[in-house]
This record gives sequence, C-alpha cells and structure tokens, in this order.
Amino acid sequence: MRNSRSDGAPNHAQRRGGARPGTSRTGRRTALLAPCAALLIAGCLLPPGASAAVLADGSAPPSATATAPSVPSTFSAPAPSALNPIDPAALQAVVEREAKKLMVPGAVVLLRTPQGTFRALTGTTELGAAQPPTTGDHFRIASNTKTMTAALITLLAQDGELRLSDPVSAYVASVPDGEHITVAQLLKMRSGLYNFTNAPELAASMDSDPGKARTPQEMLDIAFERPPNFAPEASYEYSNTNYVLLGLIAEKAGGHPLAQQFQDRLFAPLRLKGTALPAAADTSLPAPYAHGYMYGGSAYALADQPYPADMQAEARSGKLRPVDYTHQNPSYAGAAGAAVSTADDLATWIEALVTGKVLDTAFQRQWLDSPQAEDPAAPDGQKYGYGIAYQRFGPNASMYYHGGELPGFNSFIGHDPDNDVTLVIWTNLTLSPDGRTTAQALLPTVLNQVYAGLDLPTGTG
Repeated sequence: MRNSRSDGAPNHAQRRGGARPGTSRTGRRTALLAPCAALLIAGCLLPPGASAAVLADGSAPPSATATAPSVPSTFSAPAPSALNPIDPAALQAVVEREAKKLMVPGAVVLLRTPQGTFRALTGTTELGAAQPPTTGDHFRIASNTKTMTAALITLLAQDGELRLSDPVSAYVASVPDGEHITVAQLLKMRSGLYNFTNAPELAASMDSDPGKARTPQEMLDIAFERPPNFAPEASYEYSNTNYVLLGLIAEKAGGHPLAQQFQDRLFAPLRLKGTALPAAADTSLPAPYAHGYMYGGSAYALADQPYPADMQAEARSGKLRPVDYTHQNPSYAGAAGAAVSTADDLATWIEALVTGKVLDTAFQRQWLDSPQAEDPAAPDGQKYGYGIAYQRFGPNASMYYHGGELPGFNSFIGHDPDNDVTLVIWTNLTLSPDGRTTAQALLPTVLNQVYAGLDLPTGTG
C-alpha cells in the first residue's frame, strides 16, 4: 500500500497496498521525481489495436457539491506562461510510448486544465482481450484512500467530535506509547509505529489465501509485535499502521462504520457514484472494471522487495507473465488503502479537497498548511501532511497529491490550485519489470506536456 509506492505520486506514490511518496522504494509512494532513472524496456504486453485515442472535449470538469462552504482562493493568478497549450495527439503519443516501455497492460491519464478536459487512454483492461480502458472504469485506488480517511478525521475535528491533539490512547487501547502519539502525528506519518505491510508473514498469508478477509485489529497485532521505530514526532516514516488506526478512531468518534461515514460525509455530497469502501469480505469490483496485474508475489508491492535480475529479464522477454491480482482481498489495507473508485471520481475528489469544497475555511487552511518536510535537511523538498503530499517541481508548478499502490494497480492523483490543473493517472500493472511504480513513472512525461519550460527526466532510457 505504498503511497503507496498508497498507496500512495510525485514522490509519495505510496507503495504498500496503500500509498506513499519518495525516491526510495518506500518513498515511491508519493514521490514526484523518484521514478526518473530506469532502464529502457523492450517489448510490451499491449494487445494489437488496443490503444484508444485521446479525447479533448473542452468541457468544464463536473462540479462538486458539498455541504461545507468553499474557501476563497488565496492563490495568485497563474502566469500566462505557466501552462503549455495541450496537444491531444502529442499527449496520447507520449503516454502510449511510455506505457509500452513500462509494459503496462493498460493506462489512463485524465487531465483537466483551463483549456478543457483531456484523456489519454491506452492498452487493455484485461490481458488477452482488446478492451480499452476508460475514465469510468473501476479500480483499486490503494493509498489514495488515505486522502479520504484524513478528510473524514479533519471533518470530525471540525465538528468537535475529536481534537487533532488528542492522544491515540483516548480511542484505541494497547497502542505502544499511545498516550504520547497524537491524532495529528498519525495523519502526518510521525508516530514511529512499525508499518505492518513490511511484515513478511502478511505477504505470505495473502499469497496463500488471497480471498481472506482481514480485520484492522489483526493488522495492528502484526505491527505491535514489533517495537516502534522512533519516538513520536522524532522523524517521518510512511506507515499504513497510522491510517488503520485513524479508521478505528473515525468509527469511534463518528459513531458509524467507516464505509458509511465515507459515503455520507464525502462521496454522496460530491456525487462520487463510482467510489466506495468495500465490505471486508467483498473481493469484487463494480462493472466496468480493470483487471490488475503484478509480477511475482505480494511482497514486491507490500515490502518493496526489488525484482531479481533474472526475474526482470524473464518479464521483459515475456517468459514470465504477470499474476492477476484483481480479486485479492484488500481488507488488510482498510482505511489505509482499500477503496475503489474511477478516474472521473478521483479528479472530482482531489480538486474538491484542495479547493475547499470539503472542509470549512478554518480547517481548510489548517489542512493546506499541514504538509511538513519529510527530511529536515531538505525543507523545500517533498512534504507530507494530513493525508496529502505537497511538492514544488518547477518555478510555476506545484501540486497537492497522493499516490496509491497495491498488488495489481498503481495510481496518482493531484491538483495544482495555482494553475487549476487536475491530474489522475492509473495503470493496471503495479511495477514495471525493472521495479518502477508505473503510474508514477508516467508522471514526469505527463507533467512535461502540461507545464511550460518543464523538463523532468522520464527515466525511460
């Protein structure tokens, strides 16, 4: 659920079934610039004729209706030269080229700018079938779920049902050092608690019994068998344990199951009809949906294990075929990464969240200001806040974003409020044969098309 490599995106792509940022495999979950150096990949898994055309409909993105008042924009007007004119054919061409190099079965890029809405769609939703993906296809969003969990927690704080300064022990018993870990520290990945998706026994269990439902308490038991990695607030470390705990806290403070609160507080007000948190025993995906694939066992996504050289070679040659992980049970990820959505819904969601259609004015400002440098030695580098990463990647370009990764899927969502740019990328292959998180590996290529004067390395040789 990396941010996953949620998981989490620019750097925070969130790997570990959930999501994450960074340049390391752990950081892949949300890293913007992480997936830049890589090998040239020969061959691809795309079936003949499975590439779809880019659409530029020129229409405004769907409006999001929410109960909370919107926040007046405090961002300066974009410089005229900040954005390139979008060429739909060029966008399609570069996405298709890079997707083939990454050997992804299918990829979706949904881009909204002041010029209109653009879609680059390539490949297939299922190997062996020429079924082009669409922005309405359902897929597992992994750690992008964390943006929803964090938004709900912040709404509960806004309602006075909890305080972000509350200790975890006020809501969940038996958390190591729980009386000294605050809700805010969970949100910002600063608790020090061991990340349960790193545990080898979890990946082994998922491979041996992929349909098994797993409870939040079972995941916490795995985490709490290991000592914390550091004292609360002493450092930053992406940990899905934090967000499983936040799901339990939301249920106790909100008085209802997490899935119901998501629906009532987030999905229904914003008319996200394709988005849901599945029941623990539900391994299905609503139609239409994409199949999700990955080479090898679950540990390559959950624990960032690198692919051995011989495995990479077999994958590139086609001798090794990817495993279909579509119906592996995501309940282990829970509030950290189990939600299902579509590209259309995620674009509406991340734009609404960043522009103030979910929280009131005061809490929206707190949310926007929450990202904190992951590395104190790099205060201007990647930051992580209340279920959101932030990064500046050019003089006129920055984004609030998250990423998602679990076995089968990789994704990125982001919104740039200065230039009114919304971007969603998803692929149905978690990792390329050389170990790159695929949606995040596509990210620099797309950003170079969007922003004037930007020349991010694409890492494709």
